[in-house]
Amino acid sequence: MPKRKTAKSSKPAKTSGEQVGDSRSLNKVKLAKKKQKQITVLSEQEQKCLLEQITDLIFKDIPKSQVSLLNDYVESEFILIDGDSLFITCASDSTLQRGQNLHFFFLVECFLLDLTSKGAKYIIVFFKDAEQIYHENPDLLSLRTALIVHLVNNTDIAVQTEFSNCLDDSWNDFLKKISLSFLIISDEGLNQLQTNLLHIFIIHALSRRISIVFISGQESDMVRIYGYRIHGGKDHQEFFRKHQTNIKLCLENLLKNLERSGTEVLLSLLGCLCLEAVKGKGKRDIRYIVCIVSCSLVLEVHNKELQSTTQKQKPPLTLQDVADLIRMYCLSVALLHHLPLSQRIQIRLITNNWNKETSVLIQQHRFCEFLVLKHLTSEMLWNTDMFALPDLHDDLLWKNIVHYYEVEGGQEFGLDIRSNICRDYEYLWSNISALSKTVDVGTPFPLRRTSKCFLTKKSSLSEANASKMTVPRIKLIPMMCTVVDEFAGDILKDLAFLKSDDPSDTSAENWGKNNKHLCWNSRRPLTDHYAGTGAAEDLWALQNLSVLQTSRCCYGQSLVDNSSKMNDIELDNSKSICTDVEKSKKNYTQAQMIIEENQKQKRAEEIQKREKIQWDDSCMSTEREIKDNFKSGIDNLETIVKTFQNKSVKLAIKMAGLNVCFDKWKEHCEDKGEPQKNLNLVVGIMRRIHSLLTNYQDVLKEDDYQQIVKYLRYLGFSNLIATSKHTKVQGEKGQAFTKKLSPYATGIGSARFQLEYMGQYLIREERDDPDPRVQHFIPDTWQREILDIVDNNESAVIVAPPSSGKSEASYYCVEKILRDSNEGTVVYVVPTQALVNQVVATVYGRFNKTLPEGLTLCGIFTQGHWHAALKCQICYNGIDVGTEVWESLLLMIQCPFLVLSAAITNPEHLVEWLQSVKRYWRKCAKIAVSENSGSSAAAEEKTNKKSARKQNKLYRLKLVLHEGRYNDFERYVCSVKDDDFTIHHYHPYAALTVEHIKKYGFPVDLVLSPRETIVLYDTMVKVRTNWPKADKLDPEKYIHFKNKTVITKADARLYEKKLKKEFKMWIECDYNQEAGKVLKLLKPPVQCCSEKQMSDRFPHFVEKLQQMDKLPAVFFMLNIKRAGDLAKKVYHFLEEKQRDMQIEKQEPLLTTKLGNIEKSANTKQTDDMKLPCENDRTLVGKMQPENIMQQLEKIVEVPAGCTYANYKAVDIKDLHKIFDYARFIAKHEDLKKLALRGIGYHHAFLEQKGKQFVEILFKMGFIQVVTATGTLALGINTPCKSVVFVQNSEYLDALNYRWMCGRAGQRDYHLLGNIYFYNISLSKIEKLVKSNVPQTHGQFFLTVSLILRLMAFASEAEDKADARGKVVSLLKNSLLSFEQPKNLMVSKLYFLFSVQFLLKERYVDREGNAVGVSELVTRLHCHEPSNFVFANFLVKGLFYKLCHPSHTGSKVFSKDVMEKLVLVLAHLFGRKYMPAAVVKSKQNFSKSKVFLEDLPEDFAAALAVYNHKIEENFGQFLQTFSWLANTTERYQLPISKLDFSSKEQPDSSLASHIMSCDQERIALSPFVCLSGNSDLDLLHAGTVNNVMLHALGIPAANIPILYLKKCDKQGRGMPLNAYVLDFYKHGSLAALSQDNGLHEGEAYRLLRDFAFTVKTISVSLRDVCGSEDWNVVRAFEQLSRSYWEKLERVSKQN
Repeated sequence: MPKRKTAKSSKPAKTSGEQVGDSRSLNKVKLAKKKQKQITVLSEQEQKCLLEQITDLIFKDIPKSQVSLLNDYVESEFILIDGDSLFITCASDSTLQRGQNLHFFFLVECFLLDLTSKGAKYIIVFFKDAEQIYHENPDLLSLRTALIVHLVNNTDIAVQTEFSNCLDDSWNDFLKKISLSFLIISDEGLNQLQTNLLHIFIIHALSRRISIVFISGQESDMVRIYGYRIHGGKDHQEFFRKHQTNIKLCLENLLKNLERSGTEVLLSLLGCLCLEAVKGKGKRDIRYIVCIVSCSLVLEVHNKELQSTTQKQKPPLTLQDVADLIRMYCLSVALLHHLPLSQRIQIRLITNNWNKETSVLIQQHRFCEFLVLKHLTSEMLWNTDMFALPDLHDDLLWKNIVHYYEVEGGQEFGLDIRSNICRDYEYLWSNISALSKTVDVGTPFPLRRTSKCFLTKKSSLSEANASKMTVPRIKLIPMMCTVVDEFAGDILKDLAFLKSDDPSDTSAENWGKNNKHLCWNSRRPLTDHYAGTGAAEDLWALQNLSVLQTSRCCYGQSLVDNSSKMNDIELDNSKSICTDVEKSKKNYTQAQMIIEENQKQKRAEEIQKREKIQWDDSCMSTEREIKDNFKSGIDNLETIVKTFQNKSVKLAIKMAGLNVCFDKWKEHCEDKGEPQKNLNLVVGIMRRIHSLLTNYQDVLKEDDYQQIVKYLRYLGFSNLIATSKHTKVQGEKGQAFTKKLSPYATGIGSARFQLEYMGQYLIREERDDPDPRVQHFIPDTWQREILDIVDNNESAVIVAPPSSGKSEASYYCVEKILRDSNEGTVVYVVPTQALVNQVVATVYGRFNKTLPEGLTLCGIFTQGHWHAALKCQICYNGIDVGTEVWESLLLMIQCPFLVLSAAITNPEHLVEWLQSVKRYWRKCAKIAVSENSGSSAAAEEKTNKKSARKQNKLYRLKLVLHEGRYNDFERYVCSVKDDDFTIHHYHPYAALTVEHIKKYGFPVDLVLSPRETIVLYDTMVKVRTNWPKADKLDPEKYIHFKNKTVITKADARLYEKKLKKEFKMWIECDYNQEAGKVLKLLKPPVQCCSEKQMSDRFPHFVEKLQQMDKLPAVFFMLNIKRAGDLAKKVYHFLEEKQRDMQIEKQEPLLTTKLGNIEKSANTKQTDDMKLPCENDRTLVGKMQPENIMQQLEKIVEVPAGCTYANYKAVDIKDLHKIFDYARFIAKHEDLKKLALRGIGYHHAFLEQKGKQFVEILFKMGFIQVVTATGTLALGINTPCKSVVFVQNSEYLDALNYRWMCGRAGQRDYHLLGNIYFYNISLSKIEKLVKSNVPQTHGQFFLTVSLILRLMAFASEAEDKADARGKVVSLLKNSLLSFEQPKNLMVSKLYFLFSVQFLLKERYVDREGNAVGVSELVTRLHCHEPSNFVFANFLVKGLFYKLCHPSHTGSKVFSKDVMEKLVLVLAHLFGRKYMPAAVVKSKQNFSKSKVFLEDLPEDFAAALAVYNHKIEENFGQFLQTFSWLANTTERYQLPISKLDFSSKEQPDSSLASHIMSCDQERIALSPFVCLSGNSDLDLLHAGTVNNVMLHALGIPAANIPILYLKKCDKQGRGMPLNAYVLDFYKHGSLAALSQDNGLHEGEAYRLLRDFAFTVKTISVSLRDVCGSEDWNVVRAFEQLSRSYWEKLERVSKQN
């Protein structure tokens, strides 16, 4: 590589004044340096103390639970990877044998592939100073250098190597230029010195607010990457700022301690050697070059050592010994060049180690190798082939050759090398001899000339024994199952099965076909209870159904618009409304039609006459109201317009409004003058002109046109008059007239004015023809397409932005089913429980239908409870899980369906897949018809003709795409300056960079408002003054805007697309510098503010929004406690504000009354005065000062400026009803108190009625301020003007950002959505804004539990043929397998081996029927593999031994029994690992124990047996389908794609002898086999992902093993979090947050899930055991009650 050149800048000569100033500054610098010299010494004790403080500060904040590091929008995430952390992590891998370079590079690239495949962008940094750490480990030093050279030359990864250390100024400058999401780094190095350096790097990053992720605890699945993430905070900033000087000194001291022994000598030798000598020999392979130069260096160094030492001090190895070892090394390098990887994987595992003196020489060779690599990278003399860089040497191959000579081959070489290998070996040796001029190394043959032993005699494990250890060959048990045959029958012939009389087949022991109906414990018949969680019997919903229905209707009415009246549904036998109307029209005669038209016209004339009189009567009063209060009067006028029907009357009202607005503008201009013109008045004028010209053009008269033209001329929009047909204006003309009009002109072009000031009011393209199918709104064209699809019983995928109206399609579908019959059912699936509650309430608010007895309108089926799920017409299902469930649903349903989504990049691909599923079902239907032999051929033909059209529609699938939101977003960034808020507009393009646009383009859903489009144009013109298209794209000259009176939203959108295309052309045409400058100028000038300052000023910010008329608003923060606290903070702010106002107003009154009291108290009373009566005492009490204050507060109403509540939005009676609705919830008084001030909060801890209480009042417009967590984000109908992001969080990802933004600017509510970033960094804003919409892709969703559920479904369904078809559809037609036959084959084999496991463990029988404890296992399917382990424990009687009452005859279990039971369950259903580093942290825990104890011995032993069975079964499974892996990918490095399979195997007896290991290495990656790993290592804890063949595509999580111990990537044990057991003991969420490191919201969710799991087990055990008095059942019931009580107590407290 060429050397990097540094630019030198020349400075002009300085003046004398400047020199004087410089001399003064120089003196200051000298003084500063003098002071620095006084503190440059840092004692060892101070250094040790400082490093301990750094470590303690890091570990104090170490998280105890993993979070998802990347999301679906990862192209906006930018990650920094510490190269040395990556290096030592992969080098420490337990499967890697030292010296196996190629295996090491495979591990590195696998790690990086995991990030790359999920779309992450990253930079790897290797600091120069870190290199010195490895001088004591030359093998690692050489490997590190090779890694850097490989990443730079063989990959496209960005690698930074020019920085010295993390405190380097250039490094800090680099960090300022990039926006990092987090830093991946190790918390522990190879030694204490490296650990200290890593900790300094960590504290430096945290001080710069860069999050830290520990590489050792990083894990991944097919979709996400998880890790332990530390966020930089104020503590880190203050610590680093306080100790910055000492930290720098500490770093310098640490680097000084690093020794560089022998480096200078070797460097001098390297300088003497001329690499040009190797050039021109025909070999440019990096492996050969490094081999030649490094070996010659070793010989030279060793020779010098021999010459410079005495006889007693001479090294133990002679020069000939070294030459022998080097010859065998050269042979190994020559073999590497010719042996393909497919042959090398069978290399023998030599367990002998290098002896001591040989190890020293090898380390010396590695150091020489490092120097050669370093020299090559800095002085690239010719074009070297870097292909072999990851495979420079193979120590195991070298050791095999040495072993052959020492143990097997004797002195003479008995095996043939072959000519090619021999020729390359001789080439290497001849070049080494040529370079080693001072050393006589002899000829290449014979290889061994001495009898020196290089290997130790002792072996840890004999090779013979090692070769016999293989994965047991297990034959499959034959089955007679239709599902198995239909799905995987084509590959059964290739597998080995047991014979029917084989004694090893125990699958049928003790279990007959009907045994699935018996309890495994009591052998009693099972009950026929519904297989749910069973929680419905004690839900509040079923305790008082009438109250529940009433509350739902109340909630539902608030969600339905006033225009949406309650529909009383009656059965409709007609096909459609439209069809009836059309039929009736066809039957009309022409005379009848004329009569009807005349009657219609007469009615219209009567309406016009009546409404004209009505308007004439109210006209004067309306005008007076407008004059008194312009804003409210104009709003009232718009309301009046909506009450009239006749278009002419409405025109008169509109013209009156226009005249009033123009008069107001004239008055404003005359009073205020031009510099302070309020252009919002002009907006009102132009809005009315737009409305008149668009909606009333057919009734506009000549006078009306003349009036409009006159107003346009006054506003200075004369260009619009020129294009008008009505340009005649009476009055003055000429220059004098123009001068007269100038005070009223806007001073801005008409097009620019409309775009810049009227963007939100631009006319949208809307239809005005009602659709009889929907009553409460006029659907758009794309919505009518959906209605047609529903009417035709077709299916559709609907992709439209949030709040665009796509949900109306679902409600129309509901109405259609309700009208059609009482038997039809709609299944409504939504992603959250909150949405279930809302859509159920909406249906109750919209529809009312009288159903037969036993049926209900709505049913619910969710994880928490189910109600009337099988006895309803609309069943709501909440699925708060992954996408695999949605995929399963789409694969199994045959009826028409609608898929609604707001964010899919590739909907076409999704539709193609779903169409293939539809074709499958059509094929199944045809087969079913053909197999129906009961009917005659004629009857069958008649039936087919009759239903052909209906069937064709049933299998149709359409895509409905609607791009662009109805209303725009505008974003703002807030900061504090001089105790006031500065709010800067944030242009969306400010989040982009040139590189981002080059690589990813513009985000699909990133749309500019018209105002932002103008800003972009102006900035482009400013940056590029010679821009050729500037004039063409000028808004006043743009073809779609020029002289256009009414610019529509569609016109503005076309202009935006044109401008976006032009800006992209700048980048494509290499105007990168100009484009980058535009993006930079668009960034807002935001000042940094402290978190405390922003938090303290939050109520003032809410006040600011109220003054700006930006309420109602939702303030999002992803912290439950903070949501409630900020709401109360705003409340107290208003209280204080009112108190100040009241004291100021009521001070005279209070002074007078208090004076009277004092005067009365001072009056002397006579002795004969009687004691006061009771009434007098009461009166005196009321006269006390504190009581007077209370009375005054009751009398005086809350001033308008001290509440955000909109009392005009709701009637006082309705308000009382809503308050009464929520009167029984725990937080009723708090919510009511806040609501009366127009404030509310919304989070997961709030009871359901409490959430609905806030939602109702917010939707009605009474509450104007809501602080909320993500509970209001996903689809909850809470329209508002503004959305404010108050707090940064790792949970605030781009997906949540989109959902939350969707609440602002909803259609029919607000014309513009305002997004405010409050206390959010610019870097985070950039990530959120520029992220793209994710693509839909398949994943391997099969699990053993799912397969068991499918088998049970197929065997137990009433319609077995239908059930079997659904099961096979799910298995065959997955999105992962779509057009991917290899993936389908993998799924088939996984299915077969899973069924075999279920058969052997007796969960199914040979016919595929579910038996034994399968029902319990399927109920716990979300917890695989813990569900199988739990069932295993149960069947073995371990819970029976554990659960004994406190004393005989008692039904209560002791505290010890309960805690031990919770301990076992926590190991199964509460597994949350913590990083290994947390064990060493010096944290004091207040209440929690934090680290979960080990499983009891008997449970641990049972788990070990279970795991062994899994290893046997799935080990063979992985072996069986490993042959499916792509042979090309199998031998390629994952990132660099270097292929090691292209060579042909040489016909060499030596190679065959060395590569003769008989260990099975089938299912492993070939790179992993180089370290001697075999298939026995497949399922060892912590090594599965590292050794498994990656091309198989099976995640390790799908193998149902539950490991007792788990280690991180550095081999350290990871403890389990004891949050489940800790909460059971102390019942405190605060303690879990403080000690266990769980976010309170996350902790509550996890505990709730655990409580549901215990409830499920409890109910399941009771179901299968009936009323049997069994201790295990009672123990779980007691635990369930106890846990729920603790959770309810916590919920009420929060």
